[in-house]
Parts: sequence; structure tokens; C-alpha cells
Amino acid sequence: MPYRSLLRVAGVGFFPLGFLARLPYASAALATLVLLQSSTHGYAFAGLASAAQSVATAVGGPAVGALADRHGHRRVGTLAVLANIAAWTALLAASHGGRAALLGAAALVGLTQPQVGPLVRVRWSRLVREPRLLSAALSYEAAADELSFVAGPALVGALTAVSAHAPAVTAVLLLAAATLPFALCHADTGPADRPAERRSPLPPGPLTVVFLAMAAMGTVFGAVQTAVTVYARTIGEPGAAGLVYAEFGIGSALAGAACAWLPHRFGLRARYVTFAAALFAGMLVLSAGARLVPLPVAVPVASLTVAPYMITLYALTERLAPPDRATTAMTVLCAGGPLGAAVGQAVSGALAGPYGTEGALLTALTAAAGALLLALAAGAGAGPREV
Repeated sequence: MPYRSLLRVAGVGFFPLGFLARLPYASAALATLVLLQSSTHGYAFAGLASAAQSVATAVGGPAVGALADRHGHRRVGTLAVLANIAAWTALLAASHGGRAALLGAAALVGLTQPQVGPLVRVRWSRLVREPRLLSAALSYEAAADELSFVAGPALVGALTAVSAHAPAVTAVLLLAAATLPFALCHADTGPADRPAERRSPLPPGPLTVVFLAMAAMGTVFGAVQTAVTVYARTIGEPGAAGLVYAEFGIGSALAGAACAWLPHRFGLRARYVTFAAALFAGMLVLSAGARLVPLPVAVPVASLTVAPYMITLYALTERLAPPDRATTAMTVLCAGGPLGAAVGQAVSGALAGPYGTEGALLTALTAAAGALLLALAAGAGAGPREV
């Protein structure tokens, strides 16, 4: 069993601590939105600050990755956690001040986000060499990411009932109690064995492809979030949005976990094109199905196409990056997610005004179509070391 082998490699404690370590990242956007809306009594500024935070996360991620490749995961990961704790503390303090301070602190939270997912994927690639076991590790990581993005917002929703400040305070506590110990105990101790001046170059073409592919996936996420929010308001149950989106995350997590059993002969290039086509089909089902059945019925079916596509992008990035630049490449890939999500939220929000849920879902379908076209173009011209 692949997952039983992972337990032997990493140890049992790695898994619960690693899951908790992700929750501050998974809950950051919503926790910031809740705090800023409560502080300023306006959604427009809170949305602007959340967008600024997403952009800062996309910028800061590759910077953290490059530093980790140069100076080691443990040292850089630990410093990132401490910097993020300071940024959250500054945001809490700024909640009693002016908007400029709030905007700056929100961006700083994004800029200093600990890159738990990318760093731990690189760690797996160094721990295990057998392809089937590495596939299982990447499948587990995708499932853990998806579940964290279900649990994180759910935690924020529960804590908001206590206080608008409670989610941000909890993020600080989780960073100190889970993310920091995880960085200290489960990160690489040093950089790859190559002098800094002799670092291998990253392949710009393939890396651009996977970045754009992840940006398309982020756009899908942003559009689906908007769609379920609009749907919940349409039926007069605003609280249902979180439950419907949880279906999306849980279905994706289950599909991701199942990817560990894909046959090794089903190569990465074939997986990329196949799962991009499946993603498009899933968004087509979601877009068309929402007109025929209630959205909560269509969402679980569409969600099964998400994680296999993302796992393939992680595996492609792991293969195309030189070992001494793997963390940089992985964080560049992940930077596409928040940027795409910001685009998806903005475009789907504009379309949801006149066209409702169907307008928001059209954005998801268009992004999935772009992902499929990109996969077909990349697959047609790929070489041995390329996508």
C-alpha cells in the first residue's frame, strides 16, 4: 500500500502536524476579509486589501522558494513563520488604525506566508526516489491541501461568531503551535549541494507553462467560490455557500488521494492532457448541470476533476526543475494559484451581477478551456525535459 509506505518514511507525527501547519495559509484570505470588514465597515476596502494580500502571496512565494534553495528549508521556513506571526500581529494592531496601515499589514501577511505545501513537496522528492511512492506522496499532499481549504474557512466561520478578531488570533496561535514546529522538525537542514554562483538555470518555457496552468486552476477556484456565494444568496441561505464549496474541496481531495493508484505507465505528458480535458469536462458539467439540477448536486461531480490536474502540475514541476532549484520552481508554480483566484473572483463577480450563478460559472468554464488548450499546445511541442 503506497500510503502505508509513506507512514514508514515520514513517521506518523508528520501528517497531523503538517495538516495543522497549512491552516493559517488556507484561512488567511477569509480571516483578513472578516477582520477588515469589521474594522472599516465596508466590503470594498476589505476586498481590495484581500486582493493585495493575494498578489503579495504570489510575489513572496517564489522569493521564499529561492531563499530556501540557497540557504535551506529549515532556516528560511522558520524565519518565514516568525515574519508571518509578526505580520499578523501588525494587522491586528492596525485594525484600530487607518486604512493605509491596514492595507500595508494585509499585504505583509501575504508576502511572508510560509510556503508549507511547496517546501514539503520538495522534501518528499528528496525523501523518496521510487516513482510510485513519490506519486502517492504528491497525491496525499493534494488531498491535504484541498482538505485544509475546507477546514480553514470553516474554522474562520466558526470563530467569527465569537469575534471578528478571533480568526486572525487563531492564525497566530496555529503558526506558533504547528507551523513553526513543523518547519523545525520536518524541513531540510540545508540547501542542495551546489555553490550559489553555480546554481542551475530554470527552464523558462516549461516553467511558464505550468505557472499559467496553475493560474487557470486558480481562476476556476475563484469563479466557483463566487458562483456558490451567489447561489446561496439566490436561495436565501447565505450560510449554505461554505457547505457547497466544502463539497468541492472534499470531492477533489478524494480524487487526489485515489491518484496514488494510477499506473506508472500512464506517463506525465499523457496525464497532463487527459486531466486538463477532464477538468474542462467537469466545468462543463458544472456549468450545464447548474441549469438542470441544484448546484449542490453538480458540484461534487465537477470536483472530482480538480486534484488529478493539480497533482500532475506538481509532478511536472518536480521533474522539470534542477534539484538545486526545485523549491524555487515549486513556489513559482504555486504563485499562479492566488493570482488566478483573484482574476477569477473579479471577472466572475462582474458577470454574476447581470447573469447570476451562470455568469460566474462561465468564467470557470472559460478558464478550464484555456487550461486544455495550453495542455494540448504544450503536449504537442514537448521534449524529454519539457512539459
